[in-house]
Amino acid sequence: MNFALRRVPAWVLYVLAPLPVVWIYYLGVTGGLGVDPAKQIEHQLGLWSLWLLMAGLAVTPLRRWAKVNLLKFRRAIGVITFFYILAHFLTWLVLDVQFQNVWADIVKRWYITVGMAGFVLMVPLALTSNNWSLRKLGAATWRKLHRLVYPIAALGALHFLLLVKGFQWEPILYAITIAGLLMLRLEKTWVLSKMSRHQPVSD
Repeated sequence: MNFALRRVPAWVLYVLAPLPVVWIYYLGVTGGLGVDPAKQIEHQLGLWSLWLLMAGLAVTPLRRWAKVNLLKFRRAIGVITFFYILAHFLTWLVLDVQFQNVWADIVKRWYITVGMAGFVLMVPLALTSNNWSLRKLGAATWRKLHRLVYPIAALGALHFLLLVKGFQWEPILYAITIAGLLMLRLEKTWVLSKMSRHQPVSD
C-alpha cells in the first residue's frame, strides 16, 4: 500500500477536493436535498469538515500502528479541511441567515459560538500551510502553531453535539472518535516532549 501511495502526488487531492462541494450544491439546486436545501447543504459540508478533521488526526496513528504512511498528504488534507469549513461557514452566512443578525446568532447560540471559534482558530493554520511560513516561523514554532488542530477538532465535535436536538447517536459517535484520535495524538506529543526534556545536552 505504501508503495502505491508513494506514486500518488499530493496535488491529486486538491484536484478532487471541490467535487463533493459541487455535487452537494448541484443536489441542492435541483431539489435533491428536500424542502430546506440550504440547511442540508450546510449539514453535508459540516460532515465533510468533520471527516477531513478526523482524516488529518488519523495520519500519525495510522503510520504508528498500521504502518500506513500518509504523511505526504497531511498538509493537503489540512488545507482542504479549511476549504470545507469555509464553505460550511459561507453557506450558513449567505444561504441560511442571509447576513441577518449574524452577530446576535454568534453570541446567543452556543453551537454557532463554538463553531465560529473553531473557524477562527483554523485561519492561521490555513495561512501558514506552506513552505515559506515553515521557514519564517521555524520548525518548532510552526509545529506548536499547528497543534491548534487539537482544539479545533474538539470544537468541531462539540459544535455538532450542541447543534442536534435530543439524543442522537451520530454526533456522539463523532465525538468519541475524535476524542480517541486526540488521545492517540496527544499521547505521542507528551512522550516526545518528555524524551526531549530528558535528552542529555552535549558539551
